[in-house]
Amino acid sequence: MVAPLRVGIAGLGTVGAAVVRLIEEQARTLSARSGRGIRVVAVTARSKAKKRTLHLRGIDWVKSPLALANDPRIDCFVELMGGSGEPALSAIEAALKNGKSVVTANKALIAKHGLRLARAAEKHGGALNFEAAVGAAIPVIKTLREGLAGTGVNRVYGILNGTCNYILTRMEQEGLSFAECLKDAQRLGYAEANPSFDVDGHDTAQKLAILASLAFGTKVAQSAVYVEGISSIAPEDLRAADELGYRVKLLGVAVRTPKGIEQRVHPTMVPKSSSIAQVMGVTNAVTIDGEGIPAITLVGPGAGGAATASAVVADIADVARGIRAKPFGRPVDRLRDTKKAPMERHEGGYYIRLMARDLPGTVAKIATRLAKEKISLESVVQRHPEGVDATDAAKKASPVPVILITYATSEDAIHRALEAVQRDKVISGRPQVIRIEKN
Repeated sequence: MVAPLRVGIAGLGTVGAAVVRLIEEQARTLSARSGRGIRVVAVTARSKAKKRTLHLRGIDWVKSPLALANDPRIDCFVELMGGSGEPALSAIEAALKNGKSVVTANKALIAKHGLRLARAAEKHGGALNFEAAVGAAIPVIKTLREGLAGTGVNRVYGILNGTCNYILTRMEQEGLSFAECLKDAQRLGYAEANPSFDVDGHDTAQKLAILASLAFGTKVAQSAVYVEGISSIAPEDLRAADELGYRVKLLGVAVRTPKGIEQRVHPTMVPKSSSIAQVMGVTNAVTIDGEGIPAITLVGPGAGGAATASAVVADIADVARGIRAKPFGRPVDRLRDTKKAPMERHEGGYYIRLMARDLPGTVAKIATRLAKEKISLESVVQRHPEGVDATDAAKKASPVPVILITYATSEDAIHRALEAVQRDKVISGRPQVIRIEKN
């Protein structure tokens, strides 16, 4: 009989505890599917004294992550501590240098040190699996790395942060402000006390950098991702999107262009008819556009103890089967450098909301400025506040919303046109600009 795979787990928080339970509960199924048993033999965490609803009978407690990584009794080191640096980095490196396989859910570490760790895995023969780092239970890493190994990918994009999707969903459905929805998300535990990492787009950027590497064979580089958060989105933008047949989502988008790989995170209008537009609440989704095949959309829980543990255990099962896939789908030395694509070169459609002075000729002046930059308009909507007579509003020259939808153009052209409109002093405040992502 084949000896069981001996697993050591560093980190016994929500995910770590769920992994221990899942391996115990699914022992027979895992053994049948993997061809050998899987046993947790040792663990470590910050505090041994902390009360846990977890039975660790028959499992040894090791004093530190590094000691666990060097422990000859384990075959597979599972890192569930988090953080982009120590102690996770040194512990994973030690495990790989000892010829052990590593499973992690640590997106921050993979985004920052993934290439370094992948080289160590290649050199010493262990696996480096990180399915849970992006999308938790959604098997997007395996899909890109293995399932689509024979398919060229043109674009990968998705909703990669449940906190932001929850906030935008509540704003749309209930007409609430960003601040109100954020406060409620914090109360429910969907958002951290300091939510900036999520709502400013950095969490999505780390995940996108990993997906872009797998999709396009580029080196993981979070610095190559353009990042913009959702705090500027107002209820009136969501109402306008709804009327125009769109929804607003925070998307991470990596796309192959003639000028290179464009990686960007920002609020995006997507057609309501698209699969990604139907994804509401804390759910995540990723769409992959491959050559010669219809778009593939993977939808599921992108966070949470049970969902993340499911992906971690699937990775451990692959180690038990003896699967040793290249972490990023190809040898590290064959991954290409990537640079941050200037957003000024981005081309696509745009939603623009302006607070324009309600005077004769204002809209015509705005349209003229856009026409000078060769920007064609798909639609123009001018609104007067409910209960206010258009003639009275015009007499007072009070600002009214003007909403423009453009055909495909460059970001640089949009900026030049709007700067000219502001110089004309026909609008008040800053224009709201949201990019449109077509199917």
